[in-house]
Amino acid sequence: MKLNVLKKLEEKNKTKYWLYMQLGMSYQNFSNMVNNRTRSIKYETLETLCHIFECTPNDLLIFDENTD
Repeated sequence: MKLNVLKKLEEKNKTKYWLYMQLGMSYQNFSNMVNNRTRSIKYETLETLCHIFECTPNDLLIFDENTD
C-alpha cells in the first residue's frame, strides 16, 4: 500500500512545503509519509489529507504488489 500524495500535489499545483504547513506535523514524520517510508498513517491524518485534496481515501491510497 502506498500513499499517492505527490501525484495529488502535482494535480493541485502545490509544493510539499505547502502541504507540510497545512498538516502541522513534524518534518521527519511528514517526509517519511510523503516518501512512503512509513508503515502506518493515522486516520486523522488521512482524513485531513482528504479534506485538503478534496478526495476520498481511495484517491490517496494505492495498492502496490511490489511493496514489502
